[in-house]
Formats: sequence, structure tokens, C-alpha cells
Amino acid sequence: MDAIIEFIRDIGAMLPTIKFMDIVDILLVALLFYAGFNMIRTTAAARIAKSVLMIVMLYILTGMLNMYLLNYLLEAVLEIGLLALLIMFQPELRRMLEKIGSKSLKEIMLIKEEQREIDQVIHETVKACKTLSEEKTGALIVFERIDILAEHQKSGTVVDARVSSELLRNIFFNKAALHDGAVLIRQERLAAAGCVLPLTQNRDINSDLGTRHRAAIGISEVSDAVVVVVSEETGTISVAVGGMLKRYLAPQTLEKLLSNELAPKEESKPRNIFKRVWNNTKEKDDPDAKA
Repeated sequence: MDAIIEFIRDIGAMLPTIKFMDIVDILLVALLFYAGFNMIRTTAAARIAKSVLMIVMLYILTGMLNMYLLNYLLEAVLEIGLLALLIMFQPELRRMLEKIGSKSLKEIMLIKEEQREIDQVIHETVKACKTLSEEKTGALIVFERIDILAEHQKSGTVVDARVSSELLRNIFFNKAALHDGAVLIRQERLAAAGCVLPLTQNRDINSDLGTRHRAAIGISEVSDAVVVVVSEETGTISVAVGGMLKRYLAPQTLEKLLSNELAPKEESKPRNIFKRVWNNTKEKDDPDAKA
């Protein structure tokens, strides 16, 4: 407790010494963190970033409370973990730097609205499923969420490509080498194709369901994945979530369902931090402004 009081006193003593450029410096750093968060918030990297932030906060807290052993262990975890994260997310970091390099300063500062990557992935998937359904070409597409499906990825062929309607249609073309397996989509990328999935052991499911549907239900029973199936016999589009299969979906319904499961949209509000602060200030001054 004494450490916290001393920390607050130090902050109070520093306030009179803060200059205009110090405020600008702090604001720029805050904007960089804000921009970085918006780049990863729709991916699995966001969950890992939250975990790292919790470890950092716990590390600071244990330091203030003089919990030396736990603080030492957390410091070791951070030193090794940060290096491991850089290696693990090398492709994502490269894509993020490429994205920054391809944008103007105005877009980087989030003044211009941009389409989320997951929205584009969903759009391309629905577009492919619509065509595959019309052609009665079977397909099995797995969207990985929190539960990592590394073992099932190993059973297929690594692709690591941007998701597009054309690529999905080529993979599931009935004479293609990988058309019988499942496609695995991880962090907005087509990670692998031709993957083998476990079949459901539920004896209560409809007997007219084929291997693709049974595999879709099976993987959704053992993970939180969202699985899209296109029937080869009827062209019917279905989605399996949590061991439940939703059948006879129209493309518009499929897009809405995938958006709700994979990318629930937040309440509409300006993405520019300055506009957000200004609107919040107006709402406090005028309670009727929000309505």
C-alpha cells in the first residue's frame, strides 16, 4: 500500500514539470497503441494480446507489493514470452507492416473507415459457397476460433494464402487433389486444405447426412469452430456450431450467421479517437444529444 501511495505522490510531483511536447509525445504513443489494437482486435492475436497485457499488469502489481518470487517468475515469462511471440506472429507482423506501408497517414490515424479483414473473408466464403451450391460441388470450410486445431491442420496440406472465392472453388473442384478434405481458416488466412476431421458419434442425427456433414458436426462438438458445409448431392448450405447443424441456408442467411459468430459488430461509433472524445464530451454536456 505504501508503494502505491508513493507512486501517486511521484506522479503528483511530476505534473508541474510536464511540457507541451510531453503531452504531444504521450498522445502520439496512445494513438499508435490504439491503431495497433484496431489492427488485431478481430483476430486470435487479440486474445493473446489481452493475456500479455494481464501478465504485464500482474508483473507491475507484484513489484509494487514486493512479491519478489512471483515478480521474478513473471519477469522471466515476459522475457522469454515476448521473444516467442515475435517468432510465432512473424507472418502477422509482416502483413501489419505491409498494411501500414500501403496506407496514407490519414488512414493510419483511423480518420478513414476501413473494412475489417474478417468481413472480407466472410464475403468471399459466402460468394464461393453460393457458386458451389449452384454447381452442387461439395465443400467443408472450418473457421478456427479460440480452440487451436493444429492437429487437424497437420493432417492436411499447408496453404497459408489469402481467402478468396476463386481459391476456395479451385480447392473443392471435384477433380482437385484436396477436394475431399476440409479447408481450415485461421486468423483471416486459409491455413490448410485437405484436412481430416473427426466424425460425430451422435446416433440421433439424421441418417441422410453424409461424411462431410458428420465431420462438420464432429469437429464442432470437440471445439468452438464454426463449420460451413455444402452438400454434393443437393447443393444445400449448412453450418455446424457447438454440435448443432443449421441446414438449408440461403447465402444471405449464411453471411449473417457467419458475421454474428465470427465478427459481431460493435455499436456503431466513430473510429477516429478525436471524434469519439468530442462526442462523449457533447453527450455529457447535453444528455439529449445521444438520443
